Amino acid sequence: MANINPDLDGEEQPLDPAMERVRRKMIRLLAVSIGIMVIGLMAVLAAIVYKINQPVADVPVAPSVVSPGQALGAALTGESIVLDPGTRILSHNLSDNTLSLETRLANGTRQILIYDIATKRVVARIAEATGN
Repeated sequence: MANINPDLDGEEQPLDPAMERVRRKMIRLLAVSIGIMVIGLMAVLAAIVYKINQPVADVPVAPSVVSPGQALGAALTGESIVLDPGTRILSHNLSDNTLSLETRLANGTRQILIYDIATKRVVARIAEATGN
């Protein structure tokens, strides 16, 4: 039986010259697009490797234990808060530009020291009320 449809036979028909030019342009566009994507992916991977291999900058850390009479100020950009000898820091709180230190003085009473970081001065000293 003879095949009536010429498109279904085993061989493909050659494209006309206009369609062949369009096909070649499409293949060229595909190759350029893939090349750009590969270059972009390599740039992202290079940036990730670069960031991973950068040394971590040392961040100054405030001392966790302050000995009596020692200035507290490593985290206050060069400023210091001098504590009385025998004073222990019980807790601290930082809110906006205000640092609050709860301390126990050498005589055993508690005191709250409020320091304004913006003006770099002690704003208030609130002492524990004695119950005499």
